[in-house]
Amino acid sequence: MDDQAFAEWLATRAGEALTGLRAAQGFADPAALKNAGDKASHDLMVAELARWRPQDAVLSEEHADSRQAWSSGEQPPRLTADRVWIIDPLDGTREFSEEGRTDWAVHVALWERSAGPEGGLTAGAVGLPARTRRDGTPLVLGTGLPTVTRTDGPIRIAVSRSRPPAFVSTLIEEIGGQAVPMGSAGVKVCAVVLGEVDAYVHAGGQYEWDSAAPVAVALGAGMHASRIDGSPLRYNRPDPLLPDLLVCRPELAEQLLATIARCQ
Repeated sequence: MDDQAFAEWLATRAGEALTGLRAAQGFADPAALKNAGDKASHDLMVAELARWRPQDAVLSEEHADSRQAWSSGEQPPRLTADRVWIIDPLDGTREFSEEGRTDWAVHVALWERSAGPEGGLTAGAVGLPARTRRDGTPLVLGTGLPTVTRTDGPIRIAVSRSRPPAFVSTLIEEIGGQAVPMGSAGVKVCAVVLGEVDAYVHAGGQYEWDSAAPVAVALGAGMHASRIDGSPLRYNRPDPLLPDLLVCRPELAEQLLATIARCQ
């Protein structure tokens, strides 16, 4: 498989494991289900990457040192690697642990040093295991999706269920928009790609694995993706903290970036 097909396959495999775990374990102990889901998906994905892409480095949310900001001296292999898989084995653990919720995801992205002066994302997939296509198969979004047509009406902005940025309410009021709460960063970005909302704005508390795969999918579908000040999103950095994000339809980017700047 090429890298894009492999990313989609791996997201599908992890999603199947998570769906099976959810059905077998049930929802009586949400904390235990969250922990089991994180571990099961991480272990599966790391094992498959070691088997099929043994020369590549991996950055996973579930690695013990994943949130460490590295400086000079001893550093993880990913910082000198030419290819790094950036994965979030279970994005939206809260939603995963709640019966009936479908807004959780699996993220798989590939960063390559050769993709630009500071490297770049070259493959990505977001699995939405609790949602299915018309033929009943789990929904997995890759990088080759068409750009959907925007529907008329107010600008719909996906926001966090539990911790929307403080300025977002002001932003929505300024543009006469509509807030659409949902879980999982991957689900929110996919909602933009699928035309369910027009934008996703976040600030204050994400890491590279939260956005890498969704951003790869969004860019592949012709969407705008940047920091909320308009600067580029950069991955495989010594500090994996990447706290803010704007993904939106390209024709809305200039308006939203200008309004965000006024609202902060």
